[in-house]
Amino acid sequence: MGEEMLGIDIGGTGIKGAPVDLSDGTFTRDRFRVETPRPAEPGPVAEVIGRIVDHFSWDGPVGVTFPGVVIDGVTLSAANVSRHWIGVDARSLFAEATGRPVTVLNDADAAGVAEMRLGAGRDVPGTVVLLTLGTGIGSALFTGGVLVPNTEFGHLEIRGKEAEKRASAKAREDHDLGWEKWAKKLGEYMAHLEALVSPSLIIVGGGVSKKAHHFVPLIEGVRAPIVPARLVNNAGIVGAAMAAAATQSAGTAPG
Repeated sequence: MGEEMLGIDIGGTGIKGAPVDLSDGTFTRDRFRVETPRPAEPGPVAEVIGRIVDHFSWDGPVGVTFPGVVIDGVTLSAANVSRHWIGVDARSLFAEATGRPVTVLNDADAAGVAEMRLGAGRDVPGTVVLLTLGTGIGSALFTGGVLVPNTEFGHLEIRGKEAEKRASAKAREDHDLGWEKWAKKLGEYMAHLEALVSPSLIIVGGGVSKKAHHFVPLIEGVRAPIVPARLVNNAGIVGAAMAAAATQSAGTAPG
């Protein structure tokens, strides 16, 4: 087994974590999931992060994803969690809750990092976009394998509405959309995004990517190939673990 690191992924419905073998992205122990507190405010979420670390009796660094903009460990947006996160030093909050050094990064960026190293984006040159379709739409942008962090392309406006309000997996469920209708909305959104950044590849992640065969072949009007994430919904945990390892090896303050 290669180097091991704990990754934790904060989602709109669940907070999940597992120790990750960084050589291949596999979990070395079963994933542990806790329902996301309602409301998802900083204190209760930090408590869950502490519970997950205790569950694994983990004594090393920890990587944690957050569904919003993260700069230097501070959370600066909160589209799908409590607005009380805006301006919070999440790195310090989680470090206090766990007693461990913590690295915090955007959730889609974490998933992208994992997919670029071990999944569908591996060895792909040029510009790659990963979209996580879940409670909202997360995005990760890479060029030449280098991450451009905190892109938040899910908030692009399509027909006067935020893209994620029309085309996220939650929007599909909320509006009871069939695969074909949802694929049409995704195609419109992806074509708009393609006009802005001209990707060589679009990777679709999030839990619904397990069902990619139902909707990816129906997406029209997009030049770039569209493929499902290979790590599916585990990519956030894997990317968080990778980020913690990168922080440790760089010898910098986590985050």
